[in-house]
Amino acid sequence: MYVCSCFGITEQQVREHAETGACTPRQIAGACKAGTDCGSCVRKIQALLGRGACPRREALDPVVLTGRGQAATAAAPVPAAAEAA
Repeated sequence: MYVCSCFGITEQQVREHAETGACTPRQIAGACKAGTDCGSCVRKIQALLGRGACPRREALDPVVLTGRGQAATAAAPVPAAAEAA
């Protein structure tokens, strides 16, 4: 089924791009132009990516499991201006 009729991009093509690392609509657009013309397919692409099309999404999740099975979030870097204060 076509996701982007402007560029003839199918669901399968979106999934293939997601498998190679394009895990956001912007990254999909960079890979195949889908979503860059009329924009009507962006929600379809978001829906596809939200349904497990992106196997690397887990690696991009900021929640990291600690050794005891508890979730901990990664610490955000402190801006240089805040350090000087």
